[in-house]
Amino acid sequence: MFTGIVEELGRFVRASPSRAATRLEFAATTVVGGVAVGDSIAVNGCCLTVVEHGPRSFAVEAVEETLSRTNLGSLREGDPVNLERSLALGDRLGGHLVLGHVDGVGVVTDSAPHFGLEIPGGLARFCVEKGSITVDGCSLTLVEVRERWVRIEVIPHTSAVTTLGQRRPGESVNLETDVVARYVERLVRSGVPSPYRAPEMRST
Repeated sequence: MFTGIVEELGRFVRASPSRAATRLEFAATTVVGGVAVGDSIAVNGCCLTVVEHGPRSFAVEAVEETLSRTNLGSLREGDPVNLERSLALGDRLGGHLVLGHVDGVGVVTDSAPHFGLEIPGGLARFCVEKGSITVDGCSLTLVEVRERWVRIEVIPHTSAVTTLGQRRPGESVNLETDVVARYVERLVRSGVPSPYRAPEMRST
């Protein structure tokens, strides 16, 4: 579980493919503090398991499913990445509840601060004005929602400390919609009656 508040702007070092998975290595300092093998770190919003770490770097493994459904497979040496350690009980929930499970890849249409994104079909039903969305691991507020496009206003601080300030039209970003919206939609579509009775309204 994450909050969508990026802790550090790291750098992609290299990819080492193997038959079972691809090993991805990143340069970082903040997120490796207190980390252990088996811990989770969100890289551009994608939850990955640490398999090795040092004082200035860490490595994870990603299967083909992860690489094909996120923008991690297109990373080049030196590319910046948004990094966040998993949430600990008692931490501040500065953004919103983020699972690190990417729903799809969007395409930038307008750069920050008036950040526009073309989103995959079907995701718009989980997006509402003033609601939350995670873009490359950043918890953001939706300002405008259309059928296959959304707009987000990005403040200067966020542009400076995350990859969003560097994103240009045509580039891809990882998207995760609000998990609460996904569960509500599933329950509504399933037609399962609620076990809870609504209180009776009495006329006066």
